[in-house]
Amino acid sequence: MKRLEGKVALVTGAGSGFGLGIAETFACEGAKVVVVDINEAAARAAAEKIGAAAIGVAADVSKAADVNAAVEKALAAFGKLDIVVNNAGISHRNRPLLEVEEDEFDRIFAVNVKSIYLFARAAVPLMQDKGGVFINVGSTAGLRPRPGLTWYNSTKGAVHTMTKSMAVELAPQKIRVCAIAPVAGETPLLATFMGEDTPERRQQFVNSIPLGRFSTPQDIANAALYLASDEASMVTGVVLEVDGGRCI
Repeated sequence: MKRLEGKVALVTGAGSGFGLGIAETFACEGAKVVVVDINEAAARAAAEKIGAAAIGVAADVSKAADVNAAVEKALAAFGKLDIVVNNAGISHRNRPLLEVEEDEFDRIFAVNVKSIYLFARAAVPLMQDKGGVFINVGSTAGLRPRPGLTWYNSTKGAVHTMTKSMAVELAPQKIRVCAIAPVAGETPLLATFMGEDTPERRQQFVNSIPLGRFSTPQDIANAALYLASDEASMVTGVVLEVDGGRCI
C-alpha cells in the first residue's frame, strides 16, 4: 500500500523547488494534491505534470481571502484535507540588515510566518475530530544563521517556534505539527541567499555543509513524506534538520 493512500494534501509554493518535489512525491505515494503557488501558470503546469491526482491553485499565502479560497477549492475537488505543507517562502537578497527596507521586511514576515497562521485558521477546523498533519518548512537559517540574512533568518526562527507551540496545543485534537529545516538547495531562492551567484560563492556555501552538497527537492520531499505518513504517528513538534550536517 502506498504511504499516503487516501490522503489529501495541500502544498504551498509548489510550482517549483522544494514544494514541487513534495507535491510530486506525495502524489506518487497515493495522495491527492492541491498545488498552490502565487504563480498561476506554474501551479497549473505542476498539477498537469502530476496528473489527475492534482489541481493547481493560484494564491498569495499572505492573504486570508486567497488562503480560504485555496482550502475551499481543495474541499470542492477532493472532499477533505488531511495534510498542509507550508512551504512557500521568500527572502531578501543577502546584504547588511540595515539595507532591507520596511516594506520588504513586512512582506517576508507575511509570506514566511503569517501564512502559517492563516492556514491554521482555515484548515484546523477541518481536521478537528479526525486528525491531520501540518508540515512547516523552516530552515537551517533559523538554527545556525548566516550573516546578511538577518530578517529572513528571523522568520525561520519564528516558524520553528510556531511549529512547537502548535504541536502541543493541537495534540489533543490529534493534529500533528512538524517542521523541516533544509540547508540551502538548488531552488530559485539560492541566488538570493548567496547575494551573488558565482562559482566561488557557491563553493563557499557547499564548504559549510559537511556532506559536501546542496540539498535537493527530493531530499526535502523524502523527509516530508515520512512526517506526513502514519509511520510518524508518534512524531510531533520536531524540527527535522535535512542539512548534510550544517547545524552540527
